[in-house]
Amino acid sequence: MCEIGINKLDYIITNHAEQDHSGSIPMLLKKFPEAMVVTNEKCRAFEIEHLHIPENKFIVVKDNDTLTLGNKTLRFLLTPWVHWPETMVTYLEEDKILFSCDFFGSHYAGSEMYAGENPTVVHGAKRYYAEIMMPFRTTVVKNIDKVTQFEIKTIAPSHGPIYDKPEIIIDAYRDWTSDKVKKEVLIPYVSMHGSTKIMVDYLVDRLIKKGYTVKPFNLPVTDIGELAMSLVDASTIIIGSPMVLAGAHPAAVYSAFLANALRPKTKYVSIVGSYGWGGKMVDQLAGLISNLKVDIIEPVLVKGLPREEDLRRLDALIESLDEKHKTL
Repeated sequence: MCEIGINKLDYIITNHAEQDHSGSIPMLLKKFPEAMVVTNEKCRAFEIEHLHIPENKFIVVKDNDTLTLGNKTLRFLLTPWVHWPETMVTYLEEDKILFSCDFFGSHYAGSEMYAGENPTVVHGAKRYYAEIMMPFRTTVVKNIDKVTQFEIKTIAPSHGPIYDKPEIIIDAYRDWTSDKVKKEVLIPYVSMHGSTKIMVDYLVDRLIKKGYTVKPFNLPVTDIGELAMSLVDASTIIIGSPMVLAGAHPAAVYSAFLANALRPKTKYVSIVGSYGWGGKMVDQLAGLISNLKVDIIEPVLVKGLPREEDLRRLDALIESLDEKHKTL
């Protein structure tokens, strides 16, 4: 620090206790022992527990408190559950900069400091939203409204580039957190002997012809982040799996567990697959998605290799989905 001309530090602002945000604070306090750590009460408690920062090194702020730095004013806004319970953001009033912590962050690293209108940054931000923020969607909506009551010229998140055109990411967040879904069908699947894949391929072909955007994911080789990102907008999830020891394949189980944890705004779910002698795959997978507020479309399970009559059952599944879409 001293090498770049910083010889005295009065305050260390910490918006979030997680180590990728606050892990260097003990080192900073050793170098600048006169500095005080500014944060909210919940974050203070976390940092005492996780980082062993002495209790007397904190200045505790409440929602909407300000800290004057001579000609600059910092305003602190509590934004819990984006994405920890103690998270807050800091607003620099004179320059209208929002230091947004994880909020509006992006899984993207590039050579340019500012995002501009780069669509790759928004793509990375959507992945970040899907993996980190989506489980707290209703709370995120409230916090968008809370921070946008202030004029914002720049958003500086803790992950990814700085938004010099903040309306781009704010509008994207409003879309992702809305109740609107797209005519998209997500099909996470795994096939052991090819029977389930025959069913998935049939569904993909027929759904595309019906005007759906279809996103199949072969789970053993799937990038889970891409799968999470596709959950953001999809109206429908159809899980494809063979029966393994009377239950779903572990990869299919994981996809159901992931969807349940991320809590997307998906409206409909179904299950397709093949079995050799029997089992309770449907009950198992349905029990894993209790967090999702969805209608279950009649599953289609076949014994062995699908026959023509089994494909007709898949047609019926598609017709049922079509009828439900008319009510959206």
